[in-house]
Amino acid sequence: MIAYNGMATELTAARGAARSDPTDALSPATVGARVKALREAIGLSLRDLAARSGVSAPMLSQVERGETSPTLSIAVRIAAGLDLRLSQLLRLDEGGAVTVVRASQRRRGGNGRRGHRFEVLTAAQPGQRAELSRHTLALGGTTGAADDPPMHEPGSRETALVEHGAVALVCDGHRYELQEGDCVTFDADLPHHFENLGEGEAAFLAVVSVGLRRS
Repeated sequence: MIAYNGMATELTAARGAARSDPTDALSPATVGARVKALREAIGLSLRDLAARSGVSAPMLSQVERGETSPTLSIAVRIAAGLDLRLSQLLRLDEGGAVTVVRASQRRRGGNGRRGHRFEVLTAAQPGQRAELSRHTLALGGTTGAADDPPMHEPGSRETALVEHGAVALVCDGHRYELQEGDCVTFDADLPHHFENLGEGEAAFLAVVSVGLRRS
């Protein structure tokens, strides 16, 4: 969880730059709906968020229902309880409600030695809790090795859809063979990798969603 001391730095900066409470620019209903959606997205109850943020459950309930607008100090604490910065909670660093990533703007990577290439199709947006990527595996290619450590944070879930070819998911020591059109969902914080089982190139789409941290 983000430390409150780190949030205090952003609070100070916000006050110095804007000389006003950034929550004033948003209606209580907007802030409340945002808090509720983020809380539910990571599986937290009001009591859970109260324990993580230091803001009482009744106060959180009032904020979520739009009955009160949180002060800057309370908003900072709520953001910390959601593992976000204040600007992420209030969407102050987003350009708008719609983000377009052009094909030429995709982040690309991979491991040529393993025959693995990937493109991240979604934007590197602050506070974004899901990432969509497309992976291609050459003949005999693999996304990793059996002893590779998990690459995703605790609580993450991954859903993969095989576009074409045949692949195997090896997750936590178990093997699942998948054909074109098959879709699999699994705990992405476990050791896992994909292997190309076919006689040509294989491709799959993967969505990784951030879940409730277990720590």
